[in-house]
Amino acid sequence: MLLGSKRFSWVAPLVVKVLGVNAIFHDPAAALIVDGQVLAAAEEERFSRRKHGKRPVPFSAWELPELSAAWCLEYAGLDPGDLDAVAYSFDPARCGDLAGTGLRDPWDPLRVDYAVRAPQFLAEALPGLDPAQVVFVPHHVAHAASAALAVPPDGGDTAVLVLDGRGEATSHLAGVYRDGVLSTLASQRLPHSLGLLYEDLTRHLGFLHSSDEYKVMALASYGNPRFLPQLRELVRATGDGGFRVERIDWTALTKPRAAAAEMTDDHADLASSVQARLEEVLLDLVRWTYDAAGGPATLTMAGGVALNCVANARIAAEGPFSRVWVQPAAGDAGTALGAALHVANEAAHCPGGDAAHDTAPGAASGAAFSAASGAAAGVAPVVAPMTGADLGRGWSDDELEAELRRAALPYTRPASIAAEAAEVLARNGIVAWFQGRSEYGPRALGHRSLLAHPGDRDTTARMNDVKGREQFRPIAPMVRAERFADVFEGVYPSPYMLFVHRVRPEWTDRIPAVVHVDGTARVQTVHREREPVVAAMLAEFERRTGLPVVVNTSLNTAGRPMVDTPREAMELFGSAPVDLLAIGPFAVHRGSAFGGVPGSASGSGR
Repeated sequence: MLLGSKRFSWVAPLVVKVLGVNAIFHDPAAALIVDGQVLAAAEEERFSRRKHGKRPVPFSAWELPELSAAWCLEYAGLDPGDLDAVAYSFDPARCGDLAGTGLRDPWDPLRVDYAVRAPQFLAEALPGLDPAQVVFVPHHVAHAASAALAVPPDGGDTAVLVLDGRGEATSHLAGVYRDGVLSTLASQRLPHSLGLLYEDLTRHLGFLHSSDEYKVMALASYGNPRFLPQLRELVRATGDGGFRVERIDWTALTKPRAAAAEMTDDHADLASSVQARLEEVLLDLVRWTYDAAGGPATLTMAGGVALNCVANARIAAEGPFSRVWVQPAAGDAGTALGAALHVANEAAHCPGGDAAHDTAPGAASGAAFSAASGAAAGVAPVVAPMTGADLGRGWSDDELEAELRRAALPYTRPASIAAEAAEVLARNGIVAWFQGRSEYGPRALGHRSLLAHPGDRDTTARMNDVKGREQFRPIAPMVRAERFADVFEGVYPSPYMLFVHRVRPEWTDRIPAVVHVDGTARVQTVHREREPVVAAMLAEFERRTGLPVVVNTSLNTAGRPMVDTPREAMELFGSAPVDLLAIGPFAVHRGSAFGGVPGSASGSGR
């Protein structure tokens, strides 16, 4: 299984405490690993309330995930001086001649200079940290580790494919992990980049690049790939594990769109064409990686391109690997986790930080890391597999109740919050669902979610209105694992909502709200051993409606990060047409909160 319902055996030789940090481009984040176990991981945006944490420009490279890093340490009861290492997911020594990247960004040296000074910046942000404890981990190595060292193992080698906008001087890494050690098989030097290709398209279509690429993916389903012949000449795999992306005159294909302008069929056709060509090139790279890696069963993926769930589904369906696993925090935020995983793993394989055994670039550089001195080289990975994305902040029932009392909201404590939510959903209400620890990564996975009825055709427009989103955007379903095959076809299990699935014909009219225009849905499978409360809610909803599916979208409104704290959940509940706030075991109904006697709830739940 891929879910963590099964216990996996792993042994760490010594207690090693590693804080991972992503800061250089966008989506700053922090992650903490102690003794091989991921204790905490969170994105800075959830604390600062600034979407994506910052914009991806060189002038912001100095900004660190100070709030999320401090929380990770607080959660574990550690001080900065207790850490054995801080793993920074960018290695300025690998940038080389910046002019050779062909990106022509005159301010790129500023970004590199900030990275060089990161140890001092981190020591300032985390008082008590020795700057010598900061370890630079190459960006794509951090991405690779976030996937291949986090995947539940299958007993064999693990291939890894990383694709994003850019790292130090490359945009891609293909490799294989054997006994926990990465061998890099291929990498693509800049300026050729599939991630930057999609970013350029996003900008041309009037969206915010390094942010709204998922909107382009959704738009692509409405178009016809009529520009595909031209793109096949400009974007192509090279047969050696790499690819070429020539300069594209987007305006020659279709006029640019202003942010507030109308979307045309030409725009949808261009999105469809680029999406189709991306999928073709990715399949070429996947097949090459399979052969070069010796035909392992498992492919792991990370990097921003790996968040393209349409491409992921095609890779799983048409590629040679029997299993495809995508890091749920596949974007740059995930490199905080990957950098920490890499350093913790290297501590066991390479005592004293000696990574000379690695057969290709990919070892940590910077300050020597000697916390695991005496560990034997050539042993299996000593980091635990990822069992879920719920690695962020959480609150106890007592803390949640105190917040409700402080806000003077009328609340109850029903016998089952799952049944209470299911009843509201069955009556076509909208539920704000706040349970457990928040998710690491861009997907709401039943911890910070907005839920709705999938059987009403108007639900899609209604939810997009509630969230302030474009109406072409789809909404996604969650389904109990045991009911998945009855309703959907495709990758199973899919606990992180990173693949699209074909909806079985007999269900398309029964759950129209979650069926995209192309007949697919981006499914989250819910496994009761991992998510018992969510699974119970789904079972209660099916008992009332006969439908095993519930709409699941992120608990936020457009342009804002996902809700993270109880106060933020209550603020959203008060400002959006939501019928129920299900916060831990407590229920706050809209009618009671805003239609009853003010302050009547200042206390007891039933």
